[in-house]
Amino acid sequence: MQAPGPVLTTDRLILRPIAFADFERWADFMADEPTMRFIGGVQPRAIAWRGMMGMAGAWALTGVSMFSVIERASGRWIGRLGPWQPEGWPGTEVGWGLHSDAWGQGYATEGAAAAIDYAFDTLGWTEVIHCIAPHNLPSQGVARRLGSTLKGQGRMPPPFDQEIIDIWGQTREQWRGR
Repeated sequence: MQAPGPVLTTDRLILRPIAFADFERWADFMADEPTMRFIGGVQPRAIAWRGMMGMAGAWALTGVSMFSVIERASGRWIGRLGPWQPEGWPGTEVGWGLHSDAWGQGYATEGAAAAIDYAFDTLGWTEVIHCIAPHNLPSQGVARRLGSTLKGQGRMPPPFDQEIIDIWGQTREQWRGR
């Protein structure tokens, strides 16, 4: 079973809606401290299940959610990324989070670029943002490689509203002009 939604491909990745078969790797991802350091903290399996179901439900109810990132060469689930705009979010985000065994290979930049194209061309967004913890240097590097710039600081909605984030982003015109 897979949530309804589009499938995007890049040279090395398949971006598709969340599938129930993704759960084991999803739960492992959510339980990994280095991975979750900047994206809400480690989650036990039961909470990870609820989060995955929430993203799948967002596809079904709003047509907007993060994609599961599948490595084309192996078929392995390596993370989630894409358009995301829950209630109270600071803007129309294209975010990313990859399993630690997929770090340092350019997958976040490659997948996020495809997701930004989708957000502008299909969803009709006029701006994308990236909510990045101030000390998350690798994600800041991804944002820079995508052509985004630091727009200022902001806050997430509850329960993470005590954390200050940096908001990176760009307009559709900036993206198309790069």
